[in-house]
Amino acid sequence: MRGLAAAAAVAVLVVTGLGWQQVDALTSTIDRIGNLGLGGGKDGAVDILMVGIDSRTDAHGNPLTESERAMLHAGDEEGLNTDTILLIRVPNDGRSATAISIPRDSYVDIPGMGKGKINSAFGVTKFTEQQKLLGKGSDWDTADRKSTESGRQALIKSVANLTGITVDHYAEVGLLGFVLLTDAVGGVEVCLNKAVYEPMSGADFPAGKQRLDGAEALSFVRQRHELPRGDLDRIVRQQVYMAQLVHQILSANTLTNPGRLQQLSDAVGRTIVIDDGWNVLDFMQQLKDLSGGQVKFETIPVQDLNATTDAGESVVQVDPKAVSKYVAKMVGRGEDEKKDGVDPATVTADIFNASSVGGLAGQVSQALAGKGFRTGTVDNWIGGPIQSSRVLAASATDPKARAVAEALGGLPVLSEAGLSTGSVRVLLASDYSGPGSSAGSTFDFTGSSTTPTPVPPAPPIDAGQNGPKCVN
Repeated sequence: MRGLAAAAAVAVLVVTGLGWQQVDALTSTIDRIGNLGLGGGKDGAVDILMVGIDSRTDAHGNPLTESERAMLHAGDEEGLNTDTILLIRVPNDGRSATAISIPRDSYVDIPGMGKGKINSAFGVTKFTEQQKLLGKGSDWDTADRKSTESGRQALIKSVANLTGITVDHYAEVGLLGFVLLTDAVGGVEVCLNKAVYEPMSGADFPAGKQRLDGAEALSFVRQRHELPRGDLDRIVRQQVYMAQLVHQILSANTLTNPGRLQQLSDAVGRTIVIDDGWNVLDFMQQLKDLSGGQVKFETIPVQDLNATTDAGESVVQVDPKAVSKYVAKMVGRGEDEKKDGVDPATVTADIFNASSVGGLAGQVSQALAGKGFRTGTVDNWIGGPIQSSRVLAASATDPKARAVAEALGGLPVLSEAGLSTGSVRVLLASDYSGPGSSAGSTFDFTGSSTTPTPVPPAPPIDAGQNGPKCVN
């Protein structure tokens, strides 16, 4: 199924806080839906579930034209998989928002359906309920409306059960929405580490920085084949694209440009559905005080990227308890896991491989990330031979360096002249046997691995950055 980062476009309206006085014009034509079992924002924040629907119709159910389907590289097969799932949490006290991506193949409990991929919760529930209603004599329109409602409820509950976050508002965007809304802001800059060519998604781009129009951007965020980490790299693309989209709108005052505003209004009316209890005007007025429009994009931890079910279906295994704990900590609701009084989330360590074991620095960075630490530079060491592994800091008593050393199995901490206070540098020699060493194994993201492939959370992506972050 094709992925979709259409939720990026909705995020523009939700998280920038720019031009909030014009939101009424933008939202007056949006389709509204009710009876979704939403919360009320009583836990100190407003939590919005944004999903991208793999649909060949617009928000009003009208089929896309042949030229639109061709532009989207979309066939005729209709689908209701939610291939982009983004939970955005906006604290009521004005702190920056956090956007949490959930891999589409995450294997979770779907209410009333048992285990399944989270992106199927909407479609499977809708189909099952639709057949029941038709079997009881309902007319097609009634069955379609009620079953669609059930599908949305199932997705909302699946996300809430996995993350521990009650969903307060719901936004849904079809396949066409991403293209129209991207073009409405004049395209967005991206940056690729290497040139790519992948015909299935239509991705054909050179390396380096470039500005993409809507159709090109859709190919950019849909590609997963030929990427080192498959769907996880696609999520990273979606996140950096959304971050840059928000950043460009903040810089260019798009919502104060009458021409752009009209394009946005036309695109929003045709492609977006939101819940009927959402007073977007009041909400945007609240959001205008967010610190500089900052949004951090995160991804939940993955227990096994290459898992399979008993029936042989390829899925992404997640641990609901670990996900809930991670999300709670990320949004400031969990207890800090501190070592020597240090919160790992406040520590960034540079990791260098001075051994003969290929990929060791990357493996150790993943292990540290899994323990809640942030990682900065991850590379091979070129500073001369190192006989034993160590952690370097401005002072051997630096608490952050000591916390990293403990997390890596008790490495010695040594002072290093020239390092600034708070800087932490890990040097890995051939003697290293701590977390991440595991006989020199590397992460296998091809899907052919027969052993678990855990993927700890990566460092967050900041929407306030200067320029697009280069990605795979």
